[in-house]
Amino acid sequence: MHEEPRVKGLVFSICRSSAEDGPGIRTTVFLKGCPLNCIWCHSPQCRGSIKPQLAFYESRCIMCGACEAGCPKGLQIVSDRGRQILWDQCDHCGKCADICPSKALEMAGVWMTAEQVMDVLKRDIVYYRNSGGGVTFSGGEPTMQPQFLSICLQHCKQQGIHTAVDTCGFVKWSILENMLPFIDLFLYDIKHMDDEKHKTLTGTGNRLILENLQNIIRSEKPVWIRVPLIPGYNDSLDNLLRIRDLVEKLSFVEKVSILPYNSAAGAKYQFIGKKYSLEDIKPPPHERMEELLKVFSSLDTRVEFNR
Repeated sequence: MHEEPRVKGLVFSICRSSAEDGPGIRTTVFLKGCPLNCIWCHSPQCRGSIKPQLAFYESRCIMCGACEAGCPKGLQIVSDRGRQILWDQCDHCGKCADICPSKALEMAGVWMTAEQVMDVLKRDIVYYRNSGGGVTFSGGEPTMQPQFLSICLQHCKQQGIHTAVDTCGFVKWSILENMLPFIDLFLYDIKHMDDEKHKTLTGTGNRLILENLQNIIRSEKPVWIRVPLIPGYNDSLDNLLRIRDLVEKLSFVEKVSILPYNSAAGAKYQFIGKKYSLEDIKPPPHERMEELLKVFSSLDTRVEFNR
């Protein structure tokens, strides 16, 4: 297969030896960009537009002042109170990150070709085969970079690597349809069954998402449903019962994963100069998770929750 040299993808990170993003031992490729704006997003560096983004890791800062001297707009300020960034004026040019000796300033997102990504993925191909694992493309929302994602998926299939796509489902069906031959498994998010509440929580309605799920089921592709549980926002009994009823009607759903809220996401917002709106929300206790799991007990599909 010929790949145009100019086709590159913006990769946030590549995580090897993952055991949570599909069957077996996997490598997860996180791509930047997402069309949703979930108020609980646990990967804020990945959402929004497909552009590299400056991140500041304060614990690494040695207060050398190199960034202050190198910022073309004078937006890096070093004082007795520590180092500050005027985030609202920063254009994320990356010049400060280029000269930071301690890597306290880094750019979130690296442009890579599919061949460069495959060089990383092929290092663990023996583990994929021995464990029944493979590669998962996640984000952000990986389908926001459809051409690059499609090329990577095709390269994986040429190597005999199992592929999974972790998606919010908010994408034109024609994009997903063109990738179907190269996808072995979908990890599919269901955040809320009410269209208006979904829009309030994520910035978009859920109609396209639910339509695409039905289309994937009709294509007979295996699906793992993922339900992030955010206390006070989408963990109502009514919402969970509606999700259960949806799953009951679907073939080819192999598993339902209940994902309890993780408060550790809040620190990631500080890295990019953003305020986290759910900083006072606490993860649901184990007893509450056990109670919610009973909602799905009638399903023939395997149900689990990640602690």
